[in-house]
Amino acid sequence: MTSPESIKDSIQKLLSTIGFAVLATESAGQPHTSLIAVTLADDGQRLIFATYRKTRKFSNLMQNQRVSVLVDGRVRENPSSPSTNFVLSAIGRVQEVNATTRPRLLHAHLQRHPDLLTFTQAADCVLLEVVVEAYQVVRDIDNVTWWQVDQLNSLHGEI
Repeated sequence: MTSPESIKDSIQKLLSTIGFAVLATESAGQPHTSLIAVTLADDGQRLIFATYRKTRKFSNLMQNQRVSVLVDGRVRENPSSPSTNFVLSAIGRVQEVNATTRPRLLHAHLQRHPDLLTFTQAADCVLLEVVVEAYQVVRDIDNVTWWQVDQLNSLHGEI
């Protein structure tokens, strides 16, 4: 069985190395998925991404802030590596990044994704954050665990 400490380490490792994830939103019962460039913030408590305001994604988020973000952590080169061979879903709420933290988070996002500079400077672009409440870790069909962010944070600091 995997310990909470190793789960926490695995989640942090995966989120600090991935660049893209799938964002799932919903509006009026209709699901919608989008590929997003994502950046880890606050050791996994928040995930940062940008989008245009005139998208279905943003419209859905304004109607329902609840989201799921899927990260494929299966490593093709070494599929037996237990620390990185899993799929992760982050469950939480989306909100616009506030003016105080925006410069720091935008800088971090652009360091991770420098090709998004022009995109993030567009007047219609908004920087958003997923405030993560829980993670689902799927190692295989019979090995699925749920971890509350508060539970993982209590293990010696932030996730």
